[in-house]
Amino acid sequence: MTAFLPRPFAVDHPDVLELEVAALAARPGAVLLARSPFYPGGGGQLPDRGTIGWNGAVHDVIGLEPTADGLWHLIGDEAVPEGSIALRVDRTFRQRMCEQHTVAHLVNSAVYTLLDGALLTGVRMTDTDEFSVDFDLPKVASEQLRAVENAVNAAISDDRPVRAFDMDYDDAQATAGLFRAKSVAPPRQADGLIRIVDIDGLDRQACGGTHLVSTAQARRIRILKVDNKGRQNRRLRIGLASA
Repeated sequence: MTAFLPRPFAVDHPDVLELEVAALAARPGAVLLARSPFYPGGGGQLPDRGTIGWNGAVHDVIGLEPTADGLWHLIGDEAVPEGSIALRVDRTFRQRMCEQHTVAHLVNSAVYTLLDGALLTGVRMTDTDEFSVDFDLPKVASEQLRAVENAVNAAISDDRPVRAFDMDYDDAQATAGLFRAKSVAPPRQADGLIRIVDIDGLDRQACGGTHLVSTAQARRIRILKVDNKGRQNRRLRIGLASA
C-alpha cells in the first residue's frame, strides 16, 4: 500500500509563520509535529528557515523530514524538545522562496507558450536574487529570450492574482498543460486529488509549493545567461531586480 505524505500545512496557510503546537514524538535533536508553518522543501524550492523553542530555550531549525505522521524538525544538538513547541518561520526567506517560485511559473508559462511547448526539467531556487530554471530545449535564440523576458515582466506588471485549488488527479492528467515537467510532478494526494496553482488568465499547472498572492508582488526579471547542460537541456539564469 502506498504511504501518502500529508500536504504541508504551509501550502494551504502561507500567511501563518508562527505556531505553537504539542509534540507527537521527540528524540535527541528532533521533534515530530502534526502541524507546522515550516515548508519542508521540494520541486526546487528550499526548505524554510526559522526557530523552534520550548521551556525558554530557542534553537535554529536545521532540517525538516516529512513522514506520513507529520514533520520532523531537526535542531542540531542533543536536546530533547518537550511540552509546548513554539515555531517561527523566517519571514524574509519565505518571501524570497514565494517570489522565486511564482516567477518560475511565469518563466515556465512564457517558455511553454513561446517556444513550442518546451517542458521544464528543473528549478534551482537560492537565497540570493538569482535562480535558474531548466528546459528541454535544443536551442534558443537571443530574440526568443527577449520575448520570454518581456512576457514575464508584463505578467508582473499586470498584477494577476495567484490562487490554488484541488482537482481530481486523473482529470488533471487528462488536461493538456497542467503537468509541465518532463520527468517529475506533484504526487497524487491520499484523497485522489492534486493541487493546481492558477495565475489568473495566464498559467495553470500542478504544483505543491508556496507562492505570492499576486504577480505584482514580484520584482521584474532579467535573463542573465543561458547555459548548455547537455544536448537538449538549457538552463536559464534569472536575475531579480534590486529592491
